[in-house]
Amino acid sequence: MAVIAVVGAPGAPGATTTALALLLAWPLQPGRRVLLVECDPDGGAVLAGALEGRVEAVYGLRNLAVADRRGLLAQTLWEQLIDISPEGNAERLLLPGLTDPVQAPGLAYTWEPLVELLRGLEPQGYDVILDLGRSGASGTSAVLARRADVVAATVRTTLRGLSAVRPRLTALAEDLATAGTGADALGLLLIAEGPYSGAEVSREFGLPVLGLLPHAPRTARVLSDGGDVTDRRFIRSELMRTARSAADEIQLTVRRRRQRLAPAQAQPARPAQLAPGSAPPPVAGPAAQSGPRPAPAGYDYARPAPAAVPQPGQPVGPAQPAPPYGPAQPQTPQPHQAQQPHQQPYGPVPPVITTGPVAPLAGLAPQPAAPAPFPGHGGPPYAAAPGQEQGQPHPGQPYPNAQPYPGQPRPHHAPVDGEVLRAR
Repeated sequence: MAVIAVVGAPGAPGATTTALALLLAWPLQPGRRVLLVECDPDGGAVLAGALEGRVEAVYGLRNLAVADRRGLLAQTLWEQLIDISPEGNAERLLLPGLTDPVQAPGLAYTWEPLVELLRGLEPQGYDVILDLGRSGASGTSAVLARRADVVAATVRTTLRGLSAVRPRLTALAEDLATAGTGADALGLLLIAEGPYSGAEVSREFGLPVLGLLPHAPRTARVLSDGGDVTDRRFIRSELMRTARSAADEIQLTVRRRRQRLAPAQAQPARPAQLAPGSAPPPVAGPAAQSGPRPAPAGYDYARPAPAAVPQPGQPVGPAQPAPPYGPAQPQTPQPHQAQQPHQQPYGPVPPVITTGPVAPLAGLAPQPAAPAPFPGHGGPPYAAAPGQEQGQPHPGQPYPNAQPYPGQPRPHHAPVDGEVLRAR
């Protein structure tokens, strides 16, 4: 349905924890999925936090930088996803973030094609949540917030939290108004830790409140440091109930904004008015595809129209040479001049990522039911290899749930690491 960006602010307001709560509470219709992408330039926190290190750090955002340069961004994206659905049905997916902040400069030219690729997943039944952290909405990654349907800023309702987030919200609203889809895309996800109510905060900042989450450290620790997300007490907790309400409000905001932006986006282009005496534009067709048709030899657009033909009984003057645009003279047909291709002095043109459905993704749609890596509902035991006991890990696979998505494990010696990105 949409691309939702969750941003933070100084003071650790809990952007990643809030994004994980939205991922697990996001309402899904049959056949739809939701994807969380850790885009924080300061590094991801889910692998070592909610997943407790049970999935190897060979998967994630860092592998997309080199894949983009090789023209394999769409294909590599599916190879980096991890299923964290409590049911193991691949409905809630994760793209882990960077393992080292020094890898962020290598993604400077990948953010824009990545967000366009993620926007193209909507026709295939995917909603996308972007965790931008505290610094992901500025710099080279600012395009992620500009292209999002809704930007939700997490704010603690304490005096310290409100004071720290004020300049960040002002700058973000100005950037969305000038370079994004409008400042009305910005909303607040409040963490009710302080004495200020949602109405007071909304009136002070002039922004709508998308959700009011409780300050529940014990429940939030399951999302930040790991725990059993299938526990009934966690599912029915106040944090998850308010997260579901926030997800509904975000979806309603997306529909309202799209209805408002639809007339301007769907308005057809008005035909250009021709100036008096100007030639009409060329008509698209085979001739237009092979280049502009050359004018006949001697043709002059600046000359006046030919004189009227004399009527019977009027004196006829000396014979004048026929104008070049008069009776047709035998002309040698001129071949169409094929348009010369544009020369690129810096090498071949890179592939263009379109905003519509991406064809390579449709063929990579198998969704295996990978075991959920959250503790408390472990996956099926390993199949016993010859000479091994049932339930023991195979050599070279120490992590039971480290199954890549969509089903083919990557070698542990991944060719992309922090050293490669730093060298680039």
